[in-house]
Amino acid sequence: MSVRTFDDAPVASAGVGRQAPPQHTALAFAIMCVGCFLAFLDIQIVSASIEELGGGLSASVDDISWVETSYLIGDIVVIPLAGWMSRVMSTRWLLTVAAGGFTILSMLCGMSWDLRSMIMFRALQGMFGGVMIPMAFTASVVLFEGRRKAVAASCVSIAAGLAPTLGPVIGGWITDHYSWSWLFYINLAPGIAVTASAPVFVRIDKADPTLLKGADYLGMALMAICLGCLDYVLEEGARWEWFSDNTVRTCAWIAALAGVAFVIRSLAFSRPIVDLHAFANRNFALGCWFAFISGVGIYGLIYLTPEFLGHVRGFIAWQIGVVLLWAGVLQLLIVPVYGFLAPRIDLRLLLMIGLMCFAICMWLFLPIMNQWGWREMLPAWVFRGIALPFSIASGLTLTLGEIPPDRLKLASGLFALMRNLGGALGIAACATILNDRTNFHFLRIAEHLNTSNTALTDWVHRMSGHYNQTATFKKLWDLAYREAQVQAFADTYFVLCVCFMLSALMVPLLRAVAAK
Repeated sequence: MSVRTFDDAPVASAGVGRQAPPQHTALAFAIMCVGCFLAFLDIQIVSASIEELGGGLSASVDDISWVETSYLIGDIVVIPLAGWMSRVMSTRWLLTVAAGGFTILSMLCGMSWDLRSMIMFRALQGMFGGVMIPMAFTASVVLFEGRRKAVAASCVSIAAGLAPTLGPVIGGWITDHYSWSWLFYINLAPGIAVTASAPVFVRIDKADPTLLKGADYLGMALMAICLGCLDYVLEEGARWEWFSDNTVRTCAWIAALAGVAFVIRSLAFSRPIVDLHAFANRNFALGCWFAFISGVGIYGLIYLTPEFLGHVRGFIAWQIGVVLLWAGVLQLLIVPVYGFLAPRIDLRLLLMIGLMCFAICMWLFLPIMNQWGWREMLPAWVFRGIALPFSIASGLTLTLGEIPPDRLKLASGLFALMRNLGGALGIAACATILNDRTNFHFLRIAEHLNTSNTALTDWVHRMSGHYNQTATFKKLWDLAYREAQVQAFADTYFVLCVCFMLSALMVPLLRAVAAK
């Protein structure tokens, strides 16, 4: 199989040149994948360690959530700009700066002295991390042909799907054995390695500083305002009852107005920062939706599982991490299978299989009970392991495979953005459904907890021999609330299942793109 570089693209439009020998191509791609993996890993690495972070920074539960939110805002704001920045600086130097900045900010996060410093460092860390994500997406489509393209897409699927899964696992293990600072210090060694190797091996295109002149800086500002406010709404809305909160409502209005202004500006400007015209390509428009729904599946499950195991089962961070580890192991086992099938089978069929496996995964969670552990969850995780490479890797090739090389960098930023937005919306939607349905089921259960319920009166009589009246009714409340939570989890999985089934039915609308 042959490999090619960005040299195949038009030099005048893409600013590329013949710099790297072919033998360096795979190594350059591997370096980009490591950077992408680190950026995805840090999205979720603190999720299982929020309490430890709150204690270390003397912050409340509500305030410490900003450690995650600030990273995501920085990440989402900068992802669409990565394509333009790589054309200005070249992939080589942009990756060097991004990896170096990410490494330095990781060190500063570990050295944070209070919540404000942590939030500032995490937002900047997210911005540098967000730059590294679209590079791997673009390179997997452009640098390789044939089976190697399928393998490259599989590698990106590992970064996009495995890193968020391993984040809570690694984070839980670190906080159980070391201090919370090591949640960030763990990035130093791989970050330094990427920073040092990128200038040597990632020589796949040329810089074009002339793009700085006449760039759409107003469009950049509008996009940053829109995405930043939108991410705040998605991350904080469920906790503050959405539009009943003044800040959430104001941010939603700002996001909507800035978004409309950004779209108008981008369509009218001669050299927009983001190529919205790519949505005229049917595969790209549909592919962005599939990226979005895949993000919902990836991050939705990573949100729901720790919530269930922590609040219903009472697992500690490390126990939750062990359960999530199964998902990562299963995904790795499926990647070679996808690499074998992709050059031989219509990618649309593989994408449909991936989305249907997501739906089956959610369906298998429907009979969830309060005593479920890793054994009961394993069948669902098997289908999730199949779903990730099949949906992410095939969706990546189908979406970006028809985009001309001179527009690919700008389009890949949009594609990566849709996945992260899907993750943010997925978590917000799951949190909202859980909260609303828990309240609904609790009230329904409470309706039957009265003196006419003989089973209840017998239970209260038995408990009164061990507890006083207050403790007995507190235990009853806890049991009722636990069962309401379990039913709410089943409702949430059902909604996700329906979304994936409907999305799978949309796959035939795509045009065929061969992995060649």
